[in-house]
Amino acid sequence: MKGTFPRDQHQEDTDLADHISTSKLVLERHFDASIERVWQFIVDPDLRARWFMAAPDDLRPEGTIGLTMDHDRLSDQVVPTPSQYRDFIGQSWTERILAFEPPHRMVFTWEQGAAGEVEICLLAEGAGTRLVLTHSRLRGREDAIDFGSGWHSHLAALARRIAGEGVADFWALVSEGKRAMTDALDGK
Repeated sequence: MKGTFPRDQHQEDTDLADHISTSKLVLERHFDASIERVWQFIVDPDLRARWFMAAPDDLRPEGTIGLTMDHDRLSDQVVPTPSQYRDFIGQSWTERILAFEPPHRMVFTWEQGAAGEVEICLLAEGAGTRLVLTHSRLRGREDAIDFGSGWHSHLAALARRIAGEGVADFWALVSEGKRAMTDALDGK
């Protein structure tokens, strides 16, 4: 099953299209910012914590990327964490970095490889940057929906942070992503 993921409202109307299947996600976004600025949001733990997860890192090939689940802090407003995510708040772990090529590419494991690998590539595109996130070796539909809605929401938050905008309700982005991912897998 393959589908195309709808564009985020902050995604420019270009030839970008997200492609999903039950084994692989490819999500593309354009940012009106330099590669160096976007790269900083990926590797600087303070900036990464504003749109994704961060913890102490050892950013180099065969190093580690640190992650702490503080999603309750991704919204600028006080928004309750949905019950299905509350047990994960505060959990920290590291993933192994498989490739690290500043400021263009980083590849790291997910669940130490049991849930695949994530590749983030940055490409110059005019005065801006195209980000291509590929999460490969998914274990089926549930992974595609869970990781797809997660990446969708995190990339939407990243777009807002890079643009200097706020994220009113991160969990609304997750719900939107879950609906869109399910629709894309169902061919709607």
